[in-house]
Amino acid sequence: MTSTDLTQTDPFAWFNTWMAEAEISEPADPNAMTVVTVGPGGKPSARIVLLKGVDPRGFVFYTNTHSRKGGELGTNPLTSLLFYWKSLGRQIRIEGRAEAVTPAEADAYYATRARISRLGAWASDQSRPLPERAELERRLAHFDEKYPGEAVPRPPHWSGYRVLPERFEFWQNMPYRLHDRTIFERTSDGFWARGKLFP
Repeated sequence: MTSTDLTQTDPFAWFNTWMAEAEISEPADPNAMTVVTVGPGGKPSARIVLLKGVDPRGFVFYTNTHSRKGGELGTNPLTSLLFYWKSLGRQIRIEGRAEAVTPAEADAYYATRARISRLGAWASDQSRPLPERAELERRLAHFDEKYPGEAVPRPPHWSGYRVLPERFEFWQNMPYRLHDRTIFERTSDGFWARGKLFP
C-alpha cells in the first residue's frame, strides 16, 4: 500500500502496513515516536517514546504518570504523535486526545518488562532533579532488596496512555520535494474523511 492508494479508507490499516514495512527496513526501534504535550502557558514539550500497542481505539505507550508528560496530559489531554522512518522516506502525524489505559492493561504490559526495568519504575522520580547518578543507583539497590525475585509489583504512579486519534497525515517523500500527503479526519458520525494536501 502506498500513499497513492485510492481505495484505502481506514487509516489504521494504512498505519499497520507502513509499520510492518518499517519493522523490516529500520535498523532500530521502528516503533519510536515523538509525543508532544502542552504545558502551562501553552508551552509545547516533545520527547521520543516507544509505541507499545495499537488497536482500533488508538496508540498506547507507558510511562511514569508523575513525569512531565504525565502531568501535562493530566491537565491537557490533547496531544500529537509523530513517526518518522528515514529508510522509507515516510512520516505519520497523528493528532488526538490521550486517556489512561485500564489498570489491567498496565499490569499486563508491566509484567512483560525486564526485572531491572520494573525496579527502575520504583527507583526513578522521572523528570525530577537528580543530584548525582549514585542516588539513582542507591534507590535501585533499595528496591532490588525490597522486591527480591521476579515478583515486582507495578507502582501506582506507573501506567499508560492511549491516544485516540482525530486526524492522521501520511507523508511520503517524493522527488524534487513534490511530496505526497494524505490526511484522514474523523467526522462527527465516527467515520474517516480522506483528503490530500499540497506538499
